Amino acid sequence: MSINKEKPVETVVIDEQKTEYEIVGVRFKEHGKTYYFDPCGVSAGVDDALIVETARGMEYGTVSMANKIVPAKDVVLPLRPVVRQATAEDTERYKANKEKEKVAEEICLKKIKEFGLGMKLVDVEYTFDNTKLLFYFTADGRVDFRELVKELASIFRTRIELRQIGIRDETKLIGGLGVCGLPFCCKKFLSDFVQVSIKMAKEQNLSLNSQKISGACGRLMCCLRYEHEFYEEELKKLPKLDSTVSTKDGKGYVSEVSPLTGIVRVKFVDNDSVTFRSYPAEDVKVLAPPKKGGKGYKGEKDDEE
Repeated sequence: MSINKEKPVETVVIDEQKTEYEIVGVRFKEHGKTYYFDPCGVSAGVDDALIVETARGMEYGTVSMANKIVPAKDVVLPLRPVVRQATAEDTERYKANKEKEKVAEEICLKKIKEFGLGMKLVDVEYTFDNTKLLFYFTADGRVDFRELVKELASIFRTRIELRQIGIRDETKLIGGLGVCGLPFCCKKFLSDFVQVSIKMAKEQNLSLNSQKISGACGRLMCCLRYEHEFYEEELKKLPKLDSTVSTKDGKGYVSEVSPLTGIVRVKFVDNDSVTFRSYPAEDVKVLAPPKKGGKGYKGEKDDEE
């Protein structure tokens, strides 16, 4: 099958005087990251197929954001160019590459077993022009795959590249259902992974049982991030845990707060008797901050993922 041969397209020249740029957003994988390109006169709508110039050569991508004018400060230069609208021949070649990837995957799995390598093949990808064949894998540590690369290169007669990816990337590529019963967020709509910390679970009063707040990838669930900003703002309006507070029933200590309802649970200690009562935040007055080492102490270290 032939491919349209065109003169190489030069990367767009940077003009530091420009205040805005026209861009078009393109994805190379379903729900993958959107990359911005210079349309170079091509008008494209969402879901249109384009041939674009990338760092690894010509690639076939799908438009996720139609032509748009954006401020220069929102653009990372240099922008690579759109070469053309994808033709029927381009689409046919793209589909043929997908079929070839399935064959390459079967062969690679067989060779991994033959060489006894401790690696798990996750995905296989041909570049659009077939100049490179990429194999994505996961492994617990470093893997000496030099002999495997030589074997694959002799079979496919093209440049071979093996890339070790993380467990979150593997989950995004494979997909599945989360504990909520819905498809994984990373597979369905998240284009980038965000940082998630134990602090987010604490602020949302969630169980800190790792099995309950971790996704299929074994890392903290991405959805913990969704309402994080809201909880942070609401928590600023509430007293910190272990603060000494005054209520209509006397002095007590904050044992629990509910950011969603604005309710503060206060512990009262009377000799050997301990009671708990709940109040709206506006009916509670802070008398003293939590003592050093307390749950709400400001110096508490945040546990990052």
